[in-house]
Amino acid sequence: MSQKVDLVIFGGTGDLSTRKLLPALYQLQRHNLADRLNRIIATGRGEMETGAFRLEAQANLEKYLPRENWDESVWEAFRDRLEYVKIDADNADDYRQLARLLGTADTAGRLYYLATLPSLYGEICQQLQDAGVVNDASRVVLEKPLGHDLESCRSINQQVARVFDEEATFRIDHYLGKETVQNLLALRFGNQLFHPMWNNTFISSVQITVAEEIGVAGRGSYYADTGALRDMVQNHLLQVLSLVAMEPPATLKATDIRDEKMKVLRCLEPITESNVKERTVRGRYTAGAVGGRAVKGFLEEDAFHDAENTETFVALKASINNWRWAGVPFYLRTGKRLSRRYSEIVIEYRQQPFSLFANDPQELTNKLVIHLQPEESISLHTVNKKPGLTSKLRLQPVELHLTDESQNKRDKYDAYERLLLDAIHGDQTLFMRRDEVETAWHWIDSIIAAWDDNGSAIKPYNAGTMGPNAATALIAVDGRSWHE
Repeated sequence: MSQKVDLVIFGGTGDLSTRKLLPALYQLQRHNLADRLNRIIATGRGEMETGAFRLEAQANLEKYLPRENWDESVWEAFRDRLEYVKIDADNADDYRQLARLLGTADTAGRLYYLATLPSLYGEICQQLQDAGVVNDASRVVLEKPLGHDLESCRSINQQVARVFDEEATFRIDHYLGKETVQNLLALRFGNQLFHPMWNNTFISSVQITVAEEIGVAGRGSYYADTGALRDMVQNHLLQVLSLVAMEPPATLKATDIRDEKMKVLRCLEPITESNVKERTVRGRYTAGAVGGRAVKGFLEEDAFHDAENTETFVALKASINNWRWAGVPFYLRTGKRLSRRYSEIVIEYRQQPFSLFANDPQELTNKLVIHLQPEESISLHTVNKKPGLTSKLRLQPVELHLTDESQNKRDKYDAYERLLLDAIHGDQTLFMRRDEVETAWHWIDSIIAAWDDNGSAIKPYNAGTMGPNAATALIAVDGRSWHE
């Protein structure tokens, strides 16, 4: 019989736990996938009885779960797993209380989920070890952002590594838990139709967009010190890029997949002071309207100090220097307070070298569009004959849907459900390895240094648009446009 696991959530009363982790765990219970899970122990800094925490958890689940997913019998079984214990990160007595709750079995399965400030990761891990609750069956999950730059990332990794081996460390990026991101592996390596054409002979460019309607959403203080490049590109966009661009792995095991992702990150051409102006655009939203509602500009938001050098939008042109992708630009774009919320990958194929059709609209190139949110789907953009009895063949664009929409709705799950399930079972495939994170930071740090060295201006854009005009120009210089 598989070993049961106690899950301890540090920051168990925080926003991430309330909105994402506990709902995802409830859903695992509802789908009968929580058989390996024993107890869920939430920690927080406030005094609270377990009974009170359970009542609070119930209220939050009813708030954040779809109404049709609420089931009283599922809740009762889930409720009985929930425990609460007060822990201050640097208070050894609190960890001893946790140790009494967990017990001292040397082989007990334990999964520690650190949904706290990353600056506390090292302290928490050391306190757990000192309290005697880390053993060979223990694992730790680290939430992003893992540091503010390469130096701080290495420091956190080193502190955690003193307690947990790399094989027991799970660095989470919820984008890797999305069904369609995982479907990239099936699409690329399970279909002879696409695999031979996944290279610079056939592909003209790749676009990756993560657009958000929301502003800083109560995270002003954090965001003022971070910005869009560190917050989104360093992890989400570069992880997606590496999956799009990686070579076929030897197997689908975690080590082989992550080895191939690492090769992509190492092949990224550095963006330095010499090319940063041609390769990047920084933006910051001003007052405007989103969804018909007037919103303030970023610098008018509350709860943070000076942020004159903070971008809320970034677009950049990346190059991968290897045989497969030489000459293929990867355009990355992300921002807040944009016109709509969506994330997608666009694979644009090269135009035909010669057309038989006099009216061939050359701008209608073949594209493979992978939608990540709000809905997950894959579609292929082609052209066919426009119906009619005219003497000449006329072309029209057609979108072919490659995903089963009914199955998507039936089997839809949140990314955290997938990732929590994998962490409970010890599967690292969809988690980031230490060298991946540090290599990504190395590339990002060079961009930040180039911005600082040449004084790259932050371009304003009205909230409710798709970013500054300079982002359109970035891609237009190459004779292309953003797919919208």
